[in-house]
Amino acid sequence: MGKKVLIVEDDSNIAELLHLYLEKEGFETVVAGDGGKGVEMFRSFKPDLVLLDIMLPVMDGWSVLKKIRENDKTPVIMLTAKGETQDKVAGLEGGADDYIVKPFEMKEVLARIHAVLRRFGGDENGSGEKKLSFDKLVINLDSYELLVDGKRVDTPPKELELLYHLAASPNRVFTRNQLLDEVWGFDYFGDSRTVDVHIKRLREKLEGVSPQWSLKTVWGVGYKFEVVTGG
Repeated sequence: MGKKVLIVEDDSNIAELLHLYLEKEGFETVVAGDGGKGVEMFRSFKPDLVLLDIMLPVMDGWSVLKKIRENDKTPVIMLTAKGETQDKVAGLEGGADDYIVKPFEMKEVLARIHAVLRRFGGDENGSGEKKLSFDKLVINLDSYELLVDGKRVDTPPKELELLYHLAASPNRVFTRNQLLDEVWGFDYFGDSRTVDVHIKRLREKLEGVSPQWSLKTVWGVGYKFEVVTGG
């Protein structure tokens, strides 16, 4: 049986989406619609991980987290519509293990769940590390982080996935259609200009960081992550 995840979320649409997606990925899930139920279900269900909303009826997420932390170290990922730094700091200082701001992509939620479970040594679904390192650049798809010259740069999930996909095969040229298929998926009915827009945004973050690599346009074909070899 897969790992057990308790979802404490009062928005029934978000709760249902998380429930369906995680069950599909092999997790066993239960949903609590308010903070009081969350605490009760935590005690009875004994989850391996908790996805905990902050704005909840009966008892807010901070209070639920405090209750859990009284005598338990089960990993908790906070879900919230608030992106302010002080909330993140308060959440992590209060004992949360990670923090996801709404609206989120399900792929990011899954990646963060696996990353947190791996840190706790209990993720049998983790299939090796998804992290690439180059000069002054770290692309980490486990934690969905981009480090440029040692600093974390906020990057939307799709941009990060696109960069990871290109950098995982250095100097290989990908057409726009290949990238749409392989990064966005066959069910994406978009326009190849989507790729150009994402590349442009990535370039703004990466331009001139290192002479050892660059995002190159191959005219008439597509894009590649060029790595300078030798010398």
